[in-house]
Amino acid sequence: MITNELLKDDIASISSTYPYAGDFFSASGIEGFLDRTQLTVRQYIEEIPESLLEDIGASHTQLAEHFILFLNRMEALKQKKKSVEKITIIGGHNKLGEQENLTFSIEKGEIITVMGPTGSGKSCLLADIECLAQGDTQTKRKILIDGRVPSERERFQIENKLIAQLSQNMNFVMDLRVFDFLRLHGESRMIEDLDKVVEKIFDAANDLAGERFSKETPLTELSGGQSRALMIADTAFLSASPIVLIDEIENAGVDRKKALHLLAQEQKIVLMSTHDPILALMGDKRIIIENGGMKAVLETSAMEKQNLKDLEDMDRKTTKLLQMLRSGERAETSVSML
Repeated sequence: MITNELLKDDIASISSTYPYAGDFFSASGIEGFLDRTQLTVRQYIEEIPESLLEDIGASHTQLAEHFILFLNRMEALKQKKKSVEKITIIGGHNKLGEQENLTFSIEKGEIITVMGPTGSGKSCLLADIECLAQGDTQTKRKILIDGRVPSERERFQIENKLIAQLSQNMNFVMDLRVFDFLRLHGESRMIEDLDKVVEKIFDAANDLAGERFSKETPLTELSGGQSRALMIADTAFLSASPIVLIDEIENAGVDRKKALHLLAQEQKIVLMSTHDPILALMGDKRIIIENGGMKAVLETSAMEKQNLKDLEDMDRKTTKLLQMLRSGERAETSVSML
């Protein structure tokens, strides 16, 4: 951990070890950090005029403390997060107060779907996992990480969260090009070989999306499906979060099978709520929700996997017909010939 002792070092050595150190001062409107390499950091801070400090709203001492905090946070971002091998869900109770009497674990690389009628409590389960509940939510469920109770920092930290959540609505509000957004996100995480990673994310996103987009496309012009595809690819390759929660993907215009397999092959733990039977059977297991509680955990059987192939064939034919209609063709080809 970086301490205040570092303030005694000269700017030249600090900049060599922490290349982003100058960004702290330039972001605050304080220029010239890299021009004073012979000074110590403390000397540089002490020379900042009081008038400028008033604009920033900090004293010399506070600015020094914020600088050390900034360096520690940036270093934390550089550290590779320890992979989570499994999460364990310990049941609480349903809306009727009945005990769930279920405890089960989900391992990395597994895809778990959450099934139940609308309003049954699927999103509530995802919310319990997202906050790593410890009996302090309405359901009284508890979530363990690798068999242990998560720390307060793991539960509530803003940076390097253990869990990434993809909601149903993924529309962007920032006016950036796709390429700029990916580079900005990668730079914020200090990713090595950034250009290679950006290309990988971009290609994967277009592979998932129903309609291709370019690197120059503004984020605000992406469709809902394109936005979701971009964020799934970004989460797979760039996010440090080992656990991914998805709240319905069926109507997003995304290749669902490829999306799930992409996340699984990157050794993410994936949980997804869905109403789609195809998606439900793509999972290794499915959690059945009823009256706000977990009713059962079912492993996908060999017969169900065979039924999945038939459902996927039907889905492929439906998609082909839809493409024909969208392109102005007549849907007069026999369905059996598609």
